[in-house]
Amino acid sequence: MQLNGSQIFVEVLCEQGVDTIFGYPGGAVLNLYDELYKNSDRIHHVLTAHEQGASHAADGYARATGRTGVVLATSGPGATNLVTGIATAYMDSVPMVAFTGNVPTLGLGKDSFQEAYIEGITMPITKHNFTVRKVEELADTMRAAFRIAQSGRKGPVLVDIPKDVTAAVCEFTPKQPEQIRTVTTYDEQQVKWAADIINAAKRPLVYFGGGVRSAASCQPLRDLLEKTGMPATHTLMAAGVLGYGEPHNLGMLGMHGCYAANKAISEADLVIAVGCTGGQHRSACIAKELYDFISRRGYCANLSHRDMNRSRG
Repeated sequence: MQLNGSQIFVEVLCEQGVDTIFGYPGGAVLNLYDELYKNSDRIHHVLTAHEQGASHAADGYARATGRTGVVLATSGPGATNLVTGIATAYMDSVPMVAFTGNVPTLGLGKDSFQEAYIEGITMPITKHNFTVRKVEELADTMRAAFRIAQSGRKGPVLVDIPKDVTAAVCEFTPKQPEQIRTVTTYDEQQVKWAADIINAAKRPLVYFGGGVRSAASCQPLRDLLEKTGMPATHTLMAAGVLGYGEPHNLGMLGMHGCYAANKAISEADLVIAVGCTGGQHRSACIAKELYDFISRRGYCANLSHRDMNRSRG
C-alpha cells in the first residue's frame, strides 16, 4: 500500500509495539505530529515542557517497563536538547530510540535554519544512529533502530528524519517485529575452573551491577549467594536487586557507598564481577581496587572499564 513518510512512521511504531511516545513539537516534525494526532487512539503522546524532559521521561519509561523508550523532537535546538537524556541512557545501557526531525534533504549540510548535525553530535553517546535520506528506507531503518536498542548490551539509537522524507510517498509492506534472541554459550571446563576457584577462596565477594537486572538474572544471583554463602556488593544501577535487609547484601560500593562493602572488596581474595563494567563512573573505587587486587597477586594490571565491556552490539 502507498503511504507517506509520516504514516509509515506511525505504522512502524505500532508494528514494534510502541504505545507511548514522549516529545515536543516543532516545524520539522509537524507532519509526524499531524499523523500522531490522527492515531492518538493507538499511540499515547506525552507532551513535556522541554525536549530534555522528554528524553529523560523516555529513559525512565524504559527502566520501569523494560520496553524501548521512544522520544521525538524537532531539528536544531530541539534535537540538541535530547543529548543529556541520550547520554544517560547510553551510560546506563537503557534501550531508547530517539527520533529527530531535520531540514529537507537538499538543505542538509548547508547551514539551513535550525539545522544541526545531530548524527555526528550523538555518535559518541549512541549504539548507532541514522539519517534517513529516502522515504523507501524509513521503515527498515526504524526497525533496525528498535532491534539494535534491545539487542546485546542495550542502549540508545538515534534516527534523524528530514522533513521532505515525512511527506514523500512510497510502497509500504508491514512486517512482524523481529524476535531478539540472546544465545548464551559457555565452556564446561571454564565453569568447573571457576567453581574450583570459588570453593578454594577464603574471602570471596560477588560484585554485581545493573546487567543482572536487565538480563532478568536477579533470582539466579540470589540462588548463587544462598548456595555459597558469599557476601555481595553492588553498583548504583543494581540497587534493589537484593533487599537492603538481606544478609548477603553489604550495600553499595564506591565513594558514596558503604564502609563494609569497600572494606570487603579491599580484603577479598576472590572478586566475582557480574553484570558490571567496573568503571569509575559506576563506583569510584572499583577500578583502583581491581587494579590493586590484580597487582597484589603478581599480575601486570592495566585495567580500564572498557576492557571489561563486551561490544554494545
